[in-house]
Amino acid sequence: MERITHNDALRSRELHLQTLFLASLAGDERIYRVFLSQLSGHIRSFLRARLQRQPDEVEDLLQEVLLAVHNGRHTYRADQPLTAWVFAITRYKLADFFRGQSRHEIFNDSLDDAAQLFAEPHLEPAQASRDLNKLLAQLPERQRLPILHVKLEGLSVTETAQRTGLSESAVKIGVHRGLKALAQKIRGTR
Repeated sequence: MERITHNDALRSRELHLQTLFLASLAGDERIYRVFLSQLSGHIRSFLRARLQRQPDEVEDLLQEVLLAVHNGRHTYRADQPLTAWVFAITRYKLADFFRGQSRHEIFNDSLDDAAQLFAEPHLEPAQASRDLNKLLAQLPERQRLPILHVKLEGLSVTETAQRTGLSESAVKIGVHRGLKALAQKIRGTR
């Protein structure tokens, strides 16, 4: 009997949401309502975890994110993970919220949080993708490739090691150091 891993579950949810979203883009309004309902649950959980001291703001921010997803749906590229696209949207909305409160806590989130959200823009998803690609391009290959394969594509450490020729330890170290370097770049401390 096969054991379902956490990564398998994430990939399954990603595929499910992406399938719903693509069907809705083809004009199926009923499927679009199902997609928004399921997406709302993921985003709501993500926002609740970040707004524990301001629970009254969660629903308002959720609506802003869903509106941004709706308004930007034409910018989604089917060859990209839906999770990353929605995560970028949510982070931009959350950053705007914190900016309005003179807080910068959102920039302390790691890329691991994309899996918690499970879908993503405020301004433009394409801009978020460009920003991430620019940041990743600044990393050495030993950090960039593990982040790309493990964190963004959802491959396992073993699969990434095989694909890149790095050892599994080097992949884990690359992810750790790469995420740390990205966080420093985002904060402007490097």
